[in-house]
Amino acid sequence: MDRPLRYEQAYPVQEVFPDLNPANDTTGAPKAPARRKLFGFNRSLPTPKVELGDIRATTMNFRNIHEHGTLLARYLETRKSIFIDRLRWQVCEADGMEYDQYDTPACSWVVLHEFGEILAGVRLLPTTAKCGVYSYMLRDAQRGVLAGIPTDILFFDAPVKSNIWEASRFFVADGVSSTRRLAVQRELFHQMTVVARENGASSILGIVPSVWSRWSRRLGVNASPAGAKFSIDGTVSQSVLFNINSALE
Repeated sequence: MDRPLRYEQAYPVQEVFPDLNPANDTTGAPKAPARRKLFGFNRSLPTPKVELGDIRATTMNFRNIHEHGTLLARYLETRKSIFIDRLRWQVCEADGMEYDQYDTPACSWVVLHEFGEILAGVRLLPTTAKCGVYSYMLRDAQRGVLAGIPTDILFFDAPVKSNIWEASRFFVADGVSSTRRLAVQRELFHQMTVVARENGASSILGIVPSVWSRWSRRLGVNASPAGAKFSIDGTVSQSVLFNINSALE
């Protein structure tokens, strides 16, 4: 489903792969006020129409991928170029495309594209999903199912609730210019929250770069950590839980 971009709003964002520092320090669990705060959204940062140009937002799933030609294949090819070719993650690939066990009929892919070029994307999966021994990434890591990801990835038991979804495989393509990158990141986050809420979600769990506190201030997003920092294939990340309702009211 293609979505028109809304330029009159300030779009909060979850950045993808800023400059990462080679650190892996561990923070303690947030206190109660921090847990209640979760995410705050700053609506004072408008996204000018000129920055988004002719970008379109498309939400794909197994029901509608036939409506979008080769978009899914190009999206998975772009994922390969980022997660395998550049970041050197040890994940699956086939025929030039990156994929894993969570790319199932239970997921949705939110993709930003312009004139056939993939600019950004994110994958959404309900925490109630199940495929064989797998459920969703953070829960499977906590259960010790995923090699290379720590089991203490969350400060709490991984939820299994229809109103909590997981976001993974965030990216903004390398070809997005620095002058447009902020606008693209904001739009990706906005479209992600719209799709999640339309599917009944009120909260989203996700993994973000460990330096999120630095870029979140620049983007008007106040985040609360949901787990300790950890490193996978040289990328230092941290789990975050945020409430999406205030972003769309």
